[in-house]
Amino acid sequence: MSNTKTSRELTDVELEKVAGQFRMLGETMRLKILQALCVRPLTVGEIVAATGATQSNISKHLALLASSGVIKRRKRGQFVSYGMSNPLTLKLCELVHEELLKQS
Repeated sequence: MSNTKTSRELTDVELEKVAGQFRMLGETMRLKILQALCVRPLTVGEIVAATGATQSNISKHLALLASSGVIKRRKRGQFVSYGMSNPLTLKLCELVHEELLKQS
């Protein structure tokens, strides 16, 4: 997937993993959640307040994002907070946004 001479072609399994990550980022509500989490880890209630979505909707998306490894879940006593697992996810979103601004 790279045009550099030292890179190799990805296997079908690797390509499927990349496609899975793009599918996780291909939903507007998930991007809103990530946008909220880019500042600091948040609880479900804080994410609900930041996005305006329902608690059940947020919980569904958080489960998908966590299972795909895009976000991490941390339990502290009674509270569970969610945060970004990899800053490259946000960088990818920023790069896409910058490119779209150039095109418009």
